[in-house]
Amino acid sequence: MSESVQTKYTVPVKQVEKSIKLTDQAKDELRSIGMMDDKGKLKLKGVSPKMLKRMKLEAVDCPVLVQEVGFIQCYVCKNFNSRVTGQVYCRGDPL
Repeated sequence: MSESVQTKYTVPVKQVEKSIKLTDQAKDELRSIGMMDDKGKLKLKGVSPKMLKRMKLEAVDCPVLVQEVGFIQCYVCKNFNSRVTGQVYCRGDPL
């Protein structure tokens, strides 16, 4: 049996009017794992362009960074566990 991952925080996903910009650190991480090309276009595997557009207009209040971040930044974070019915399950480990 696989070991279950501990979830420290359950954070609600909220809608925002304007997309939140990715930090340079998040962009570098996305490029290093192949989810962003050199021009800055996101290429998330298994995510349709329509879903990606919706994800850009979502945000979470990150309990680790103690600030509001875009959902895409949360999605690629090492603490991201899963997302179920508008809730993000976060491991809460320090970055």
